[in-house]
Amino acid sequence: STISKDSLKTSLLQLQCHFTWTLLKKHVSLEALEETIHDHIKFLAEYEIRDYNLLSYVNHLKNSNEEALRNLKKAEEAIQKCYPDEIARRSLVTWGNYAWIYYHMQRYEEAQTYVSKVENSCKKLSSTAQGKIQLPEIYAEQGWALLRFGRNYFERAKNCFENALQSEPNNSDFSAGYATAMYRLEGDARWYGGEMRSCLEALKRAVELNPEDTTIMALLALELQRLNRADEGERYIEEGLQKTPDFPVFLRHAANFYRKKGKVNKAVEILKKALALTPKSVTLHHQLGLCYRSKALQLKKTRYPPQEEVEDLIQLAISQFKIVIDKKPVFFSAYSDLAGTYAIGKRYEEAEEIYQKVLQRNDLACDEKQDIYFNYGHFQHFYMKSESKAIKYYIECLKLEIDSHPRKRSSEAVETLLKQKIESGLGDATDIGTLGLVHKLNGKKKEAIECYEEAIALDPNNEEYLNALAELQLSI
Repeated sequence: STISKDSLKTSLLQLQCHFTWTLLKKHVSLEALEETIHDHIKFLAEYEIRDYNLLSYVNHLKNSNEEALRNLKKAEEAIQKCYPDEIARRSLVTWGNYAWIYYHMQRYEEAQTYVSKVENSCKKLSSTAQGKIQLPEIYAEQGWALLRFGRNYFERAKNCFENALQSEPNNSDFSAGYATAMYRLEGDARWYGGEMRSCLEALKRAVELNPEDTTIMALLALELQRLNRADEGERYIEEGLQKTPDFPVFLRHAANFYRKKGKVNKAVEILKKALALTPKSVTLHHQLGLCYRSKALQLKKTRYPPQEEVEDLIQLAISQFKIVIDKKPVFFSAYSDLAGTYAIGKRYEEAEEIYQKVLQRNDLACDEKQDIYFNYGHFQHFYMKSESKAIKYYIECLKLEIDSHPRKRSSEAVETLLKQKIESGLGDATDIGTLGLVHKLNGKKKEAIECYEEAIALDPNNEEYLNALAELQLSI
């Protein structure tokens, strides 16, 4: 019997699995994600079902469906080992992935077999659903997968864990997922602007439910550090180092904690240990680069900086950041880190080249663009001593509406630059008009009007200023 491809597709779309959770490959580097999952499997056996399921989806995105089938087989073996009494319930996501992969391989009979397995199991598990069933552990599995796909997915991940917790409020895994999503969202809001929601209570709750989960313990420590309660935080880091001295995910967070505390040598030591355990981790290379750069800057501030040592550290930082953007081209902040490090080493052409490379990318989010514009403006301002280019890029940053940390810094920098010029008597109509534009972009209409009036007094026929002034007067 031939199976109708269309009706099969309709059934496939009903399944709850990685293929229906809209996880887009443009938001990740598949190579780096694959490494992360392999490291996770190696160090956290209890999550291997989830990890093999996600790995099969990543294999598919890399066009290796045979490999994907092998990993689903491993997920099945883990289900039989961990949940011998609930095989059907625990296999819904795995079977869904099987169905989709067979469909993509044009093996429709096998795809249909798996669709039927899911539908029959759902009928037995619930009186209503065919392929859709709202099980808390499926929400959680979706939540963890979303977290792996980066910052575009954090809000959805939080919602998944909230749904899972409604059924099982004391489940430590769901609680850890929820706290992680909240922590990521808060970090994002602090940097890029947006709604600030505290994650402290969620983290405390997760640690209480599972005191052995040192990853969550480390996030709690980092959050306490963010709230200027670093001493309290450090106790959790020390406890974690006792409990899991060889767990790379924990070590990465611990290193981050010590770097922010200014104990950079200790951070480097911890990162080297973690890299020996997971040599391909992009995040560890990035953190190590930040440490070397930080050490170089510390030395440059001393009275007689040891030139050679400074240059060695700068070179070490550069090689770490290069590894990062090479392995994970969507790690956008790393481009600024690399370019900024070239600048510190007076290698301006190389810095310029990196900025141009990232400015030309068309897959930057609005707030990521702001970050790059601010950093490039800063580079032009302080390293290339080009005030005009600095002003241009600070303003490009302001034109993007999101109220982020880089936008605030661009705003302060460009206002200071223009006011210094104007107050020293070197400012002309252009500078006053530009300050008018800055005020306008920052929503300060009264100040903007004053600047444009002053600019027009110096340059009475300037169309741009006349139009801007008319528009502002109408909007008041």
